[in-house]
Formats: sequence, C-alpha cells, structure tokens
Amino acid sequence: MDGKSRTYLAILVIFFSATGQGDAATPTVEQTMQLRPIHRGIEYETPKSSEWPQCRVEGERTGKGSGWVVLGPTGQVLRRFKDTNGDNIVDQWCYYNRGVEVYRDSDSNYNNKVDQSRWLNTGGSKWAIDSNEDGRIDSWKTLSAEEATQVAVTALLNNDSAALAKVLVSEADIQSLGIEKKRAGKLLESTSDLSGKMRAALSRTRKLTRSSKWLRFDATKPGVIPADLKRANKDLHVYENVMTIVATGNETTFVQIGEMVRVGDTWKLTQVPQPLEGNDVPVTEWGPLMQPDLNVPQATVQTQLPGSLSPEQQKLLEQLEQLDKRSPQPADGQAAFAQYNSKRADVLNKLISLSKTDAERERWTRQMIDGLSLIIQTGGNAETLTRLKGIESDLRRGAPRSKLTAYAVYRRMFADYIIASRTATSVQQPKVQEKWYADLATYIESYPQGEEVPEAMMQLAIAQEFMGKIPEAKQWYSRLASEHGKTQHGRKAAGALRRIGLPGKTLELSGPSLDGGGAIDLKRLRGRVVLVYFWSTWCRPCTEDLPQILNLYAQHRNQGFEIVGINLDNTKEPVRPFLTQQRVGWPQIFHPGGLESTLSIDFGIMTLPTMFLVDKRGIVVNRNITVADLKRDLPELLKK
Repeated sequence: MDGKSRTYLAILVIFFSATGQGDAATPTVEQTMQLRPIHRGIEYETPKSSEWPQCRVEGERTGKGSGWVVLGPTGQVLRRFKDTNGDNIVDQWCYYNRGVEVYRDSDSNYNNKVDQSRWLNTGGSKWAIDSNEDGRIDSWKTLSAEEATQVAVTALLNNDSAALAKVLVSEADIQSLGIEKKRAGKLLESTSDLSGKMRAALSRTRKLTRSSKWLRFDATKPGVIPADLKRANKDLHVYENVMTIVATGNETTFVQIGEMVRVGDTWKLTQVPQPLEGNDVPVTEWGPLMQPDLNVPQATVQTQLPGSLSPEQQKLLEQLEQLDKRSPQPADGQAAFAQYNSKRADVLNKLISLSKTDAERERWTRQMIDGLSLIIQTGGNAETLTRLKGIESDLRRGAPRSKLTAYAVYRRMFADYIIASRTATSVQQPKVQEKWYADLATYIESYPQGEEVPEAMMQLAIAQEFMGKIPEAKQWYSRLASEHGKTQHGRKAAGALRRIGLPGKTLELSGPSLDGGGAIDLKRLRGRVVLVYFWSTWCRPCTEDLPQILNLYAQHRNQGFEIVGINLDNTKEPVRPFLTQQRVGWPQIFHPGGLESTLSIDFGIMTLPTMFLVDKRGIVVNRNITVADLKRDLPELLKK
C-alpha cells in the first residue's frame, strides 16, 4: 500500500479506535473532510470550508457495529465511517453525493487495509478487488460494459498495461467460457504483447493525451451466441463492435473498443482499444467470437467518421456544414426555418442511402427524423408529415419493435398532434387533446422500451392531475417511478407522489439559503403558520400574485405567519435584484437547476407557482393552495 493509503487508514484507526468513549472521541468535521477514497475520479459531495461550521459529526450504532456519520449544512449525509464487526476499528469508508452513497472502500478481512472498492447507486456499479492490498486494482468482481470501456480508455491514455490487462479477456476467462481452440487462439493473439500494442495504438493518435476524458459508450444491443454453435460450451453474451467517444478539450475522438464478452458479472474486451484518426483506419466488422467462419478473413470497412469517408459521403457532410453555417436566425421567420430543415433532410436522406453500417444508418435517420419534426413544429405542412410517415412506415416493415422505430413513431404522433392543434377550432380542441392522450397510452403499451416512454407517462400523469383526476394521476406517477426510477422523469414522478400525499403529514424540508447564510429548515419555524412558496422571476402568475402575498405577509407576520420562498430560477443572478425591487423580505431557499433542481424534483413540482400551507405543528393542510384560499384560511389557522 502506498504512503497516501497508509496515512488514510492510520488517521481512521486513530479516530475510531475509541468509538465507545463518548464525545471526546468524536472527530471534527475538518478531520473527516481530509479523508479521500482510495481511487480517483469519484464524484462525491464536499462542502466548502466556509460551510463546515454548519456540518456535524454524530455517532451511530447498528447491531454490533458502530461508527460516525458526517452530516452536511442541510442535514444531508456526506460520509459514513463504519466499524461493522465490533472491534472498534473502522472497516468501511462510505462517500455520498446529494445524500446517496456513491462509493465505498472496505477492509473485508479486518486487517486495517482496504481490499475492496465499490461504486454504488448513481456512482455506478463497479466492484474492484485489491487482493494484495497495495492500493491498485487486481481484479473486477462486477463491471458493466460501459464502465469496462471507461477503465480501458483511461488505461490506454495513461499507458498503463497492468490496468488494461484487468479488463482484457484472459486465458483463465477463455477456459471458464469453454471457448473452442481456434477462437481461443485468436483471442490470446489479440491480447498478447500488450505493451507493444498499446505503444502502437498511442503512436497513431495526435489528439489523445493523458488529460483526455472518456465521454460515452456507443454500441448496438448485445447478442447471444448460443452454445449449440459450438464456439463455446456455454452461451456467450457479446457486443459486436463497440465504440467510445473521448474528449480532449473541445475536440472529440472515436476509440474503437471492438468485440466485448461477458465473463460472469464483468464485461471484458477482446482487443487493445484503437484511436480512430486519419483516412486509413480499418474497423473490424467481426471479432473472433462473432465471426461466422474463421477460415474467412475478417472484413474491414472504412470508419464512418469525418476524414475517413467515401468522397460522396465527404461531399454530403460538407453540404451539411455549409447549410448549418447559413442556418436561419429567429428574425428570419418560420418559412426560412422550414426551408433550412427541408434541405438538411434531403442531404441526410442521401447519407442514409450511402451508409455502410447499421450504426451510421441509424445516426443519419435520427437526424432526418428530428429535422422533419422541427419543420412541422415551425409551421410545416402535410407534405412534411407525409415524408415523416414514410420513414416510419419503412422502419415498421424492417424492424417493427426497434428503438429507432419507436423514436419515429413518437415524433410522427407529436407531429400529428401539432398539426391538429394548429388547425382545430376551440370546440374541437378537447377532442384533439383526448386523441393525443390516447395515442400516448397506446405508444407506452406498444413500445415499452421506447426512449420516449418516460416522457409519455409524465405527460399523462400531469394531464390527469391538472384535470383533478388524482387516482389516475397517481397510477401513472407510480408506474413511471417504479419502471423508470433512474430517469429524471422517474425521480420527479416519485416527488409528485410525495407532494400529492403531503396533506396531514409533517413537512420535512430544508435547503441552502439564497444569501449564503446557512441552511433554512422548516423545523425551526414550528409554532408559526408557514407558506412554502415555489416560484421564479420568469413566472408571470408568480409576479401577478406577489402584491397580494406581500399584503398578507405584512398584515399577519406579527401574528405568527411566515413565508419560505423556494426559488426555481436556473441561476441566482436575476433573483436578488428582483427581490430588492419587489421588497420581498422572507427567507429564500435556492438550489441551481430551475425546475430540475433538488427540491423541485423531491416534490415533483410541475408548474409555478406551487404553494404548500403548513400549520403551527408543521403539518401540511393544503398542498396546492391559491391566493384566494390563503386569504380565507390563514386567519383561522393563526387563531389555533
């Protein structure tokens, strides 16, 4: 273990060897903030040093274990340091982001040395083993395909052959999968002389550096090679030709990962990653596992990247570039935008016809669909809709249940809705809305894996809630939260369920003050009637209601009425001048991010203003109060 790691552990042993000795043994916030994960690149929450006085460290006990929890300015968990086996020495170091554990170092054999590291929840799913406890990863217990490419690219950029070897298929892996002899030989050949192959790959790049960053995993869906093909003695789960996108400053570069195979709970590469630059970069179409017949040499295709395209494709890309340089400005009007997108769609259609891979064909098709959709949104006519329907029809025939087909269906549906809304009379508008909601429901059932399903569910849930059909709204919010809980829509749906269920419950709410004066916590306002007011400077109804709310505040503040504003502007800049101009004096909570900020998601805020009325006990009496309701109910609540 390196010196940094030994210091890391020594500090913790000093802290925690006296866990049972009371407050005297409690480490300070400053001491806990000096501790770091064994591995780099972890995104976890660390308050500014100016906020440390608002943080605290508390002891906790679970079963035979004990330890410390570090709480942030708003009460969120920042760290947990645990003694899980009751020997009064810490053996788990846990790091949190926005109150969720994202990373954990563990001493699983209780010898005061970290031997396992896990990335958790929003931090990922990696599980690393350090069997000799020297601070370096010796093997991976769990590793997704996406994360394996990230590890591989990072190893390549650092010319770290040892780290790359941990994510390349090994002889032991080949034996465990039972891969037949010829294919096994090909795999071993592609991963031999690792240092030499890495040097050769790095010598071909002029863009990638140690500071380059892995951005994205790009692949079609994985396939299964059944055991009855006799390529292995068990089914093989394989990605055919994986690419990653790597950023160096503002430039991006493709790196070919190639074929990947699942070995237990980890994904492994079958070749050294290859940067794709220049005009003569071969891209293997088949890896040793997917290749139908090893007696047939591997086919190669030119990479579908700028600089390595056919002359026809390069010319078309130049046309796109020229179109984009002359793209219309807002003042040019809808007709100019429609003409621009129509010309762009024509070029993309030609690129689709020249595409040599499914990935390229899908990329250009998506762009074409998006362009046609924009034409309709900016005033396009039925002719454009017919063109969009033609693409949808072709996709339905070729791959009726694919994600690309679902993508086209959703945008055609939306185009239908836009045109119908534009031409319908006021009497016809309810029918148009009903059809749109019916189409959304049909889409969800027909394409459960479609990218737009969370958006469709959210639209249906919001519509039902706004129409006062709360049981129906709760059904859609519940389904969205359970089936797509990791998406932004899923998290917001969970917040909406929480908001709908607030009446009669104690409101737990806190957040950082807009003026930087520490945290605002509703618990401190018990004994007062509180209006929780979600608002923004750009919200016109908020501005219209404000004079009446100011009057109520002036009239009843001395009787025990308080307001806590929760501002949902994206940044602070416009907020303070607005408050000064309007002479607003009540406290304000601010998280950056607007309608996608922490508290907006936590309570599923869909429209502004949204106001909760809370009684003196801290219990919500109205989750969606209007100014008129507030004028009526406030005096009675203040008397209680």
